[in-house]
Amino acid sequence: MSYAKQISIVVPLFNEEESLPELHGWIVRVMTEHQLSYEVIFVDDGSKDKSWKVVEDLKAKDANVRGIKFQRNYGKSAALQKGFEAAEGEVVITMDADLQDSPDEIPELYRMIVQDDFDVVSGWKQKRYDPVSKTIPTKVYNWAARKMTGIYLHDFNCGLKAYKNAVVKSIEVYGDMHRYIPPLAKYSGFNKIGEKVVVHQARKYGTSKFGLNRFINGPLDLMTVVFMGKFGKKPMHFFGVLGMIMFIIGFGIVFYMIIDKVFFDTTARLIAGRTEFYICLVAMLMGVQFFLTGFLAELVGRNSSTRNVYLVEKEV
Repeated sequence: MSYAKQISIVVPLFNEEESLPELHGWIVRVMTEHQLSYEVIFVDDGSKDKSWKVVEDLKAKDANVRGIKFQRNYGKSAALQKGFEAAEGEVVITMDADLQDSPDEIPELYRMIVQDDFDVVSGWKQKRYDPVSKTIPTKVYNWAARKMTGIYLHDFNCGLKAYKNAVVKSIEVYGDMHRYIPPLAKYSGFNKIGEKVVVHQARKYGTSKFGLNRFINGPLDLMTVVFMGKFGKKPMHFFGVLGMIMFIIGFGIVFYMIIDKVFFDTTARLIAGRTEFYICLVAMLMGVQFFLTGFLAELVGRNSSTRNVYLVEKEV
């Protein structure tokens, strides 16, 4: 399959007017030195500053620049998804707009995809310039992600990653799933996932756009990705198994109490007066509820659209 460019560089941004000209100049220098054909897709996630004006100015000077502006702030995942849909390069590189990701890493990432035949190559910021309040939770999060997904990356949340074009066209990034694109790729059948140590630079302009809510959303999204990857197309296999286990436990306790009452318990105590009766009743009701949840999930999954709609205000 022939591609319009060798590399598509997708850059999601939100209020980054100061860093964009420097980032663009850096990318152009690296691409020129290595004689790589490229396009840079800036996705403005509803910035309130002059970021879009900067993108328009860069487009006027450089035909390799493309810009997409959201009508409002949808989040990084939505910006990446729109950039993936627009990407025409053989290899798609994602990087943040705050200059903490180095464009000098792009040629090697490209080589690892094209020559080493990786489906995904994730950056690893081995030496970070982030506060302790961010680095320690990140280590815990990466450990949990490795255990739950079976993908042994050191830095799932690194913005600097490389993908085959087929990978980004096969996945859907929504919510806050930008942290889990490697697992999404794995569950779509792209199993050759590599890692490269990359340079992490201290933030030069502005402040971080991510607040404390990432510590809550991150684990929840991780559980969602794992569940959807394993049971998204067959939810009954998850809820049905739980329902069977709970129902069997409840029925087993009832059966035991009936046998005990008929053959061994000589007292006049009623079965309904025993504590075990209420335990088995709850277990059986929970089993039925899990079954019903599985059936409803199957109905919803078979009859609903999987694509999110994002309103684009401008595009160049």
